[in-house]
Amino acid sequence: MNKITKILTIVVTCLAVGYFAGIITRAEILTWYPTLIKPSFNPPNWIFAPVWSMLYILMGIAAGLVWSRMDFEKELVKNALMVFAIQLGLNSLWSYLFFGLHNVLLAGIEIVLLWLMILETYNQFSKINKIAGYLFLPYLGWVSFAMVLNASIWWLNR
Repeated sequence: MNKITKILTIVVTCLAVGYFAGIITRAEILTWYPTLIKPSFNPPNWIFAPVWSMLYILMGIAAGLVWSRMDFEKELVKNALMVFAIQLGLNSLWSYLFFGLHNVLLAGIEIVLLWLMILETYNQFSKINKIAGYLFLPYLGWVSFAMVLNASIWWLNR
């Protein structure tokens, strides 16, 4: 597979993970989520889909760039892609915990683990391809904001 095919493969994979996580979210965003007390800095609901779509595209490009280095740095790339896969799984799990189970506290604990795995993915990707690392920074920033938002929602609704 060439570099573009690898990038496209992972972008599509990330978007698919986001789509399936979004199935849980879409129903609850109209029913359960409006019943929660939210902080003043809570963004409007419409912003989440385009932001997450862009983040999934960026993380897919980053992982594809790293994957394209497999022939040159096999062990580093394998380890980095494993960390990437774990953080992608944790990303999806958060939607299930928060929106599916309505467990804001457990989602808050899990998002801390997600943030740590995103940071580790950033660190590992940066060793292999600086651009791949940089492409993870918006994701790290958004999840940092989401962590504060999650904690605030928990605090306001406990």
